[in-house]
Amino acid sequence: MKKTIAALMITAMTATAMTACGGNSGQTSTSAAPETTAAETDAAAGDTQAASDSGATALADGEYTIGIGQFAVHGSLDNCREGFLQGLAEAGIVEGENLTVLYENANTDGGMGTQIISNFMSKDVDLICAIATPMAQTAYGATKRADVPVIYTAVTDPVLAMLATEDRMPVGNITGTSDKLPVEEQLQMIREILPDAKTIGILYSTSEVNSQATLEEYKAAAPEFGFEIVETGVSGAADIPLATDNLLEKVDCLNNLTDNTVVSSLPMILDKANKKGIPVFGSEVEQVKIGCLASMGLDYIELGKQTGHMAAQVLTGQAQASELPFEIIEQASFYGNTAVAENLGITLPEELTSSAAEMFDSITN
Repeated sequence: MKKTIAALMITAMTATAMTACGGNSGQTSTSAAPETTAAETDAAAGDTQAASDSGATALADGEYTIGIGQFAVHGSLDNCREGFLQGLAEAGIVEGENLTVLYENANTDGGMGTQIISNFMSKDVDLICAIATPMAQTAYGATKRADVPVIYTAVTDPVLAMLATEDRMPVGNITGTSDKLPVEEQLQMIREILPDAKTIGILYSTSEVNSQATLEEYKAAAPEFGFEIVETGVSGAADIPLATDNLLEKVDCLNNLTDNTVVSSLPMILDKANKKGIPVFGSEVEQVKIGCLASMGLDYIELGKQTGHMAAQVLTGQAQASELPFEIIEQASFYGNTAVAENLGITLPEELTSSAAEMFDSITN
C-alpha cells in the first residue's frame, strides 16, 4: 500500500481545517496559536520520527483511497460503478468505513479524462478504476511509469485497445473486465422479433475502438441471419442528430452498441426513431428501460461486481494487476419492453419473453 503517514496526516489536517471553517465561510480565525519553543519543536519532530520508525504505518492498514474515472454518463456505466463498489464491499472493502472513493466523470471529453487521471495521481490513490475503453486507455498511458494499478471495466476488446495480449494477459499494471457483446445472439433475437427485416442500422463513434471492433463483428455475422448492416460513423455528439435522420431513411431497425458517445444521446435517437415507427434494439438492460424494444444483453451490475472482486485482490496484496488476465462476463439474457412493443405494434415472441431475465411495461425517462 502506498499510503504514507505523511499523506494521512495531510488528510487529517485538511479535514480539521475544513471543520474549523465549517459554518463560517469566508471568515478567518484570529486566535493566536501558543508559542512553541525550539526544544518542544525538536521533541515533537523526534516523536513523529520515532512513531514512523516503530511501525506507526499500521495506522494505515486497511485504509484505501481509490479513484473512479468514468468516461460518460449513462445507465450501463453507472451500473458498472455501482456494481464495482458492491464487489469491493463483498470483499470487506467498504466506502465510508475503510475506503475513500474519489469519483469523476469525463462526460465523453477525452481531455477531461486526462485531467481526471492526473488528479487521481496527484492525490496518491492506491488504485484507479477506469470505466469504459477511452478512460482505461488514458489511465494506462498515465500510470505506465508509476506504481498505481489500474482496474478497468466495460472495455469491449482489451486486446484491440492495446491493454492486453491475445492470451488475455495484461500489457502492464492494468487488468479488468470486458463487456464483449453477444453479437450472434442479438442478431438471432432481432430475426425472431422482425422476421421480414432486411437492414439494420448502427451508429458508432469513429474514435472508440471498442465500437469499431463490435461493428466488424456485426458485419461479419449479419449475412448468416439474412441481414445487411448499414453503418454511420460520427466524430462527436453534435453529429448524431443529422446522422440519425439519414440512417433512419435507409433501415428497418436500429441496433445500439455500448458506444459511449452514442448511448449518451440515446433518448434523442429513440425519439426520432419512434416518430418513424422504427424499432431500436439495445445492448443491455438500461437501454431497454429507457425505450429500446429489446436486448440480448449483459447485466452491468454483475460486471461491476466481478471487477470489484479483482480490485480487492490487488488492494489486499493477494495479486498484482499485471498478473491477472482480464475476465469476460459469460451470461447474456433477454430483456424486453412491452410498452415499446405496443407503441410500435409489435408482438414479442413468447419463446423470448418466457425466458426473459426481466420485462418492462413502461418507459423510464
